[in-house]
Amino acid sequence: MAITVHIPTPLRKLTGNAAEVTVEAASVGELVDSLEAAYAGIQEKLLDDAGEIRRYVNLYVNDEDIRFLDGKGTPLNEGDSVTIVPAIAGGC
Repeated sequence: MAITVHIPTPLRKLTGNAAEVTVEAASVGELVDSLEAAYAGIQEKLLDDAGEIRRYVNLYVNDEDIRFLDGKGTPLNEGDSVTIVPAIAGGC
């Protein structure tokens, strides 16, 4: 199934500066694997050493946070849109 992935600016150097890519995946976990196969190095930015989504990385499937769905097991359907949003910190 073709899934559109919106890539945040900090990760675009890994996707040849593409802001949006399309990969085949049936779940969020497969999506990460497909991204890694197509864009080497992106998986280490998204997953921690235990293979889970990093705490400071938020993934949304059609505007729904996967943390409130099934995490990496969240199913994907043809035409779904996944947005990667790195957490932003700072300030006083």
